[in-house]
Amino acid sequence: MIRIDSPVVLDEAGLNVSRRVFVAGLIALPAAGCAPGLGGGAANYGPISSEPYPIPALDTGNRNPDLFRREVAYTGPHRPGTIVVSIPERRLYLVMQGGRAMRYAVGVGRAEALNFRGSAIIGRKAEWPSWTPTATMIQAIPRYAAYAGGMPGGINNPLGARALYLYRDGQDTHFRLHGTTEPDTIGTAVSSGCIRLVNHDIIDLYNRVPVGSQVIVLQS
Repeated sequence: MIRIDSPVVLDEAGLNVSRRVFVAGLIALPAAGCAPGLGGGAANYGPISSEPYPIPALDTGNRNPDLFRREVAYTGPHRPGTIVVSIPERRLYLVMQGGRAMRYAVGVGRAEALNFRGSAIIGRKAEWPSWTPTATMIQAIPRYAAYAGGMPGGINNPLGARALYLYRDGQDTHFRLHGTTEPDTIGTAVSSGCIRLVNHDIIDLYNRVPVGSQVIVLQS
């Protein structure tokens, strides 16, 4: 873990959180820190048939077990209910009561992720959301022009099974936490996309957090 000593102001409302404190909290998140009944494991990634679009089982045979969601110890400064995304670590933490957090592995965009830092709130939530690529995305990946008018939700939609939309001052930041059609990109930085989780994990996160929840994105 890289030591970062400089402070960072995380939001325009005056929330100040020390990077040193945050990193210290991450150091206390052991990979084996599972709680009974809420730990990680391949059993969380079986087929889901209850959705409008059935979700196949995740191929966990050769998957790094550290990419599975799990409950871990948490000693960071954030209050329960806060979502903390560590871009360098490629992990997302949902802070819970009693010094615990649910940890999820995420994929981040090479450009989009670097354009957002600080705090926001979940302004809205959507199940099987539609997707419209931005002009910047179309310029970078011309084949996305076919979806300039929008792509309906479904199993092949890049936003996956759920999306959480981040807002600041009542305005959409165009930054999302969402599912993916490419589970192999989790834990990596890819050419496009915001913060992506496998569909099993974004459904789990979606069910745990209400609209209005705070999200903090740390870039370093």
